[in-house]
Amino acid sequence: MLPALGGCASTAYLMQAAVGEWHVIHARHSIVDVIDNPDTPQPLVRELGEVREARRFASRQLDLPNNDSYRSYVNIGRRYVVWNVVAAPEFSVKPKQWCFPIAGCVAYRGYFHERSARAFADHLKRQGYDVVVEGVPAYSTLGRLPDPVMSTMMRYGSDELAAMIFHELAHQLLYVPNDSRFDEAFAMTVENEGLKRWFRYRHEPGRIAEFKHLDAADRAFAALLRSTRSRLAQLYASRVSRARMLRRKQATFAALARRIRALEQRLHVRAPIYNRWIRQGLNNADLVSVGTYYDCLPGFERLLKREDDSLPRFYAAARRLAHEPKAKRDRLLCRS
Repeated sequence: MLPALGGCASTAYLMQAAVGEWHVIHARHSIVDVIDNPDTPQPLVRELGEVREARRFASRQLDLPNNDSYRSYVNIGRRYVVWNVVAAPEFSVKPKQWCFPIAGCVAYRGYFHERSARAFADHLKRQGYDVVVEGVPAYSTLGRLPDPVMSTMMRYGSDELAAMIFHELAHQLLYVPNDSRFDEAFAMTVENEGLKRWFRYRHEPGRIAEFKHLDAADRAFAALLRSTRSRLAQLYASRVSRARMLRRKQATFAALARRIRALEQRLHVRAPIYNRWIRQGLNNADLVSVGTYYDCLPGFERLLKREDDSLPRFYAAARRLAHEPKAKRDRLLCRS
């Protein structure tokens, strides 16, 4: 199969992806069978019961694909299913991209083994790139294979588990090759709207309020990183010497770390991912990661409101935008 795939990715990389996916698909079991198995721990039985309910809700109430995805379960046996490597040049906030069959060009490269991801990250660092490696609990094959619920998804709580199912099914519904910002913001819009409707369906107004509080905090952190990215873009476009540019870059990231700490205190929240980035050393790749998810989110939310919060109409409008040139999509939806 690999020679037919061709393209920009190496055969070795495609092989690890194919083997990793093969293991996931062949280790899965029907959720019904797992629940009915007397040896299944009761906490997992309860969680999978909620998965079944959220999966039915996704198709019946959110008009998301009604297929075999998320109707099976697989124990991955590790903390994450894949590790994504994101990179940006030393003096740029534009991500390095890699091109693959089917998915097109994306701003990350995923590995089923952490050691391989970190080895590739080290290779990029030696070439002068800013790099971040992040574990990922779930991914989508865009409906080409029956994606299972993975054990890596189960440790985040029932709300986040439902959110991941809504998000990944949204990728199956609409995916534009070579435009990660469009794809992720669309899926996040569906995820957020889906969660609010899920809480109303379950008559849990308190969780809606909690979701709104956490969502507002997420956006505040994203805005902070976006403003830092804008300042750095101006710096990198300037003609100052390399030594001065490096000093100002380091000072900008040091100031960002202080602002993240201050924002945590002001909002009374903890931001583990940003604190991990601070410990590892903030860099351009961190800013790229957040921008991929949040740059176009407000535009999609406006589109949903314009369609009177009708998800079928929103999906149709998003599909129409998907056929427009990328420059026009960016102008209508995305912040620079």
